[in-house]
Amino acid sequence: MRLVEAAHRESRAAFGLTSQVPAGPGVTCGLCVHSCCIPPGETGYCGLRENREGRLHHLAGTPRAGLLHWYYDPLPTNCVADWVCAGHQAIGRVNLAVFYGACSFDCLGCQNWHYRRLRLDRDRMSAEELAARADRRTECICFFGGDPTPQMAHALAVARVLAARGVRICWETNGSMDPRLLDRALDLSLQSGGIVKFDLKAWDERVHRALTGATNRRTLDNFARAAARFHERPEPPLLVAATLLVPGYVDAVEVQGLARFIASLHPEIPYALLAFAPAFFFSDLPTTSREHADEALRIAQEAGLRRVRVGNRHLLGPPYG
Repeated sequence: MRLVEAAHRESRAAFGLTSQVPAGPGVTCGLCVHSCCIPPGETGYCGLRENREGRLHHLAGTPRAGLLHWYYDPLPTNCVADWVCAGHQAIGRVNLAVFYGACSFDCLGCQNWHYRRLRLDRDRMSAEELAARADRRTECICFFGGDPTPQMAHALAVARVLAARGVRICWETNGSMDPRLLDRALDLSLQSGGIVKFDLKAWDERVHRALTGATNRRTLDNFARAAARFHERPEPPLLVAATLLVPGYVDAVEVQGLARFIASLHPEIPYALLAFAPAFFFSDLPTTSREHADEALRIAQEAGLRRVRVGNRHLLGPPYG
């Protein structure tokens, strides 16, 4: 694990992020799985909270200021949940895509690692300003990044306004937020016809820590919490799961564990298996092979899931050499 820890330290140091979860003594932030205890003058794991003279100070992620980039994404789009979402039929309309500039994980193979380049001095926007970007063409809004977890207060403020206006509310998240924040996100997606999509990175906690620098216990607990509400609106599905098939890490054993877990909660929960493309600190890995993806698909179906697909098949490559 020393090599893994060194890789995570290096990946974070390049962007001025603390190398590990602060353990105090200091002030505690309870927004995500880490519950950082931040010493005086230091920042939390996500980089958005600091201890100023013994008080928790928010650099971003509040209704007054979110660290983000936004854009209009024409529908239908390449959203992971697009295949089960009503937005797939909204041709000519747009998704307001919200790319948040912080995360509660440190994924070495992050496909969207560029979120780390957003800067507090130029990329902040209030919830009111962001909600105003939803025009008459806006069918839905999706919060991703990075991850919405460190900035849930901002995202929820935007979502409440837009849900009242009939905009569909969707989320792409690692699921590591405080469960009470998840409940609010689920309420707004349920009300508006939107979807909460969980990235389930790995089943084995050791593999998950290697990939992300974090435990998967909160993610799995929160996924089960969300799945308990799946029956409230099975179509379009309230909940979708996805797993990135990282060569050498997320193999048949990992997919089997995750698929059995999902099926035990509800066999109709849609599950997307995604092709990995070399990125960030995993730039030396190959793309997911067709054989890897096909085996994962078969295993997920054998586990009892009824709605499984391999997404972004165009990225799939040859057998591993």
